[in-house]
Amino acid sequence: MQDRTIDSTDRRIMAELQRNGRITNVELAGRCHLSPAACLVRVRGLEQAGYIQGYRAILDPARLGQAMVVFVEIKLDRTTSDAFKRFAAAVAGIPEIVECHMVAGGFDYLIKVRVENMAVYRDVLTKVLVELPAVRETHTFAVIEEVKNDPTIHLPVTRAGKRR
Repeated sequence: MQDRTIDSTDRRIMAELQRNGRITNVELAGRCHLSPAACLVRVRGLEQAGYIQGYRAILDPARLGQAMVVFVEIKLDRTTSDAFKRFAAAVAGIPEIVECHMVAGGFDYLIKVRVENMAVYRDVLTKVLVELPAVRETHTFAVIEEVKNDPTIHLPVTRAGKRR
């Protein structure tokens, strides 16, 4: 990836693409006050620099039978570099785990699991999660209601050093 400084126009482009990744280049250019050619050059540059990592469809988990979300605190029995590496490698291969974050505080990892229902989660917990390398303890938090789930990144567009 190349080093690249982004400006307010780049931020506007990325904000628009987060709202609609299928927008045409011509429409994107119009919304960002650019020519289509200049807009395409900027988008390609943002992709090559790694600011834009890809494009995807956002699916409805409930319609696909994956409505249940569970957060799990994981404590490891040892906090060594090897234990972290083995844990991370094992987690990468578990499709029900949709997010995994190493955290500072009273536990080592916070994972987000998406499954059909509590019975399926119990199977994942007893057959998969507790068998992960170095796991000493887990604490489960089932989501009752999803209040906000916004995958977009807030990109304030600045003008002359002022936040909009």
